[in-house]
Amino acid sequence: MTDPTNPLIVQGDLTILLELSSPRADEARAALARFAELERAPEHVHTYRISPLTLWNAAVAGLSPGDVASTLTGYAKYDVAPSVLAEVHDQMGRYGRLRLVRDHDTAALALTSSEPALIEEVSRDKQVAALLGDRLDGNRFAVRMGDRGVLKQALLRLGWPVADEAGYDAADDLVPVNLTAELRSYQGDALQAWWSDGGETGGNGVLVLPCGAGKTVIGLGALVTAGLHTLIIATSISSARQWIRELLDKTDLDPSMVGEYSSDHKDIRPITVATYQVLTWAKRGVPKEADVFERHPHLALFDEHRWGLVIYDEVHLLPAPVFRATARIQSVRRLGLTATLVREDGREGDVFSLIGPKRFDVPWKELELLGWIAPATCTEVRIRLTDDQRMTYALAEPDERHRLAATAPAKVAVLEQLIERHAEDRVLVIGQFLDQLQEVAERFDAPLITGRTPQRLREERFQAFRDGEIPLLVVSKVANFSIDLPEANVAIQISGQFGSRQEEAQRLGRILRPDGGQATFYTLVASETVEQAFALNRQRFLAEQGYAYDIVDAVN
Repeated sequence: MTDPTNPLIVQGDLTILLELSSPRADEARAALARFAELERAPEHVHTYRISPLTLWNAAVAGLSPGDVASTLTGYAKYDVAPSVLAEVHDQMGRYGRLRLVRDHDTAALALTSSEPALIEEVSRDKQVAALLGDRLDGNRFAVRMGDRGVLKQALLRLGWPVADEAGYDAADDLVPVNLTAELRSYQGDALQAWWSDGGETGGNGVLVLPCGAGKTVIGLGALVTAGLHTLIIATSISSARQWIRELLDKTDLDPSMVGEYSSDHKDIRPITVATYQVLTWAKRGVPKEADVFERHPHLALFDEHRWGLVIYDEVHLLPAPVFRATARIQSVRRLGLTATLVREDGREGDVFSLIGPKRFDVPWKELELLGWIAPATCTEVRIRLTDDQRMTYALAEPDERHRLAATAPAKVAVLEQLIERHAEDRVLVIGQFLDQLQEVAERFDAPLITGRTPQRLREERFQAFRDGEIPLLVVSKVANFSIDLPEANVAIQISGQFGSRQEEAQRLGRILRPDGGQATFYTLVASETVEQAFALNRQRFLAEQGYAYDIVDAVN
């Protein structure tokens, strides 16, 4: 039975329209998030899309095709086309029909299936065939240990996600270590979803939690649970040292057990914290087509130690060389942590194949209602260009228009109004362009932190802000990730990296930690420019999480 008051219109191309005016919109949105991805989020109707990857993640999470069908039909305004339900059943049924297992006879790996026709079909693909060894019997092919990850990638591209049941190699044990911090209920649930029983199918995958929800503590819990030598990869030296501080503060580890592997230090200890930057440093004179370990010598860190666990902080940022290195260490437990499992390069499938499926995802608004993250209001302030600026913009080359819009001089005047409005608050001004940030810092006599700021000075300025000595801090994109500034409760974004959804979410996340306070987020956008279109895309992920932007015109 259809119900015209229901919020969903399910279309034959697997797009779903969610009408926000429906009284059941919020519950439908929460149900959709388990197996669909938000594509567009204008004011009244949001567009979601079901994809094979979203359905495979749902299947791994324990949803059945019947669960998805019940959600679609239960919230649909009109009848759901049989072709949609058939596609849901087909795609979800694909996961696990191919399996990677340990061959009991040789202790090596084998690709197997209970369906002879399926194993025959995939083995005839040229890319897959090159990764398969001898045929062990009618339904099993030998697989070389080093090809485990690449094979999973190749099969996923064919539309056949593999259930990896091959388990893990032996690794070095840690000395007994205990977590001294108490896990919140959802943190414990996330850890359990990742670890499962610690067997062949547990201990891999991605946990998605909002900024400020304590992903680092969950990572520490994973380390303690596994009890194995652990490599942690962070986004920067600042975030790496924050991991080290948390390790020493929230566990009973001896400091001698923890090492930093960065541009400043090369200490390999039972628990080593490295940075993506140092791991992806490319040796001069080595051609791009060379072996990844030859071109990026620090990636040898993956192989030079018997790691039992690798933790990838902000896994949505995983660079291509680290993907290739990760493909070679599939017999090691892996944990990806992120607030936004979206990639602008479309490589979510590689995260699924190499790190593992999404194991846990908690809506931002749910944690806000529980009081674990601060409630936030978001406002898009639209700024009109002058006639002269409009003409300059119109005459500019397309690749220059974003900079002209993002650095519009009128933004500084609007920024001044907002800073005066929040004179009693702790304010972060965040931007993309260094010349713009320098102008702002000079105008308001505020410290500036960019990628060029020496690490010691960077830490001093962050600490002064935490201590209340500095009420206003101007930061570049270095503050997008893994910077602990719980005192900040206002963020003003004056420019950004094109239409990056993850950047928008991360920047809002900088202010979701104030104790019992209200967070306020502004984004300044040049009206009727490419920046306005970018802003719409940037807000998509947050719209999916239930955040709405008030749109106001600036008084220039």
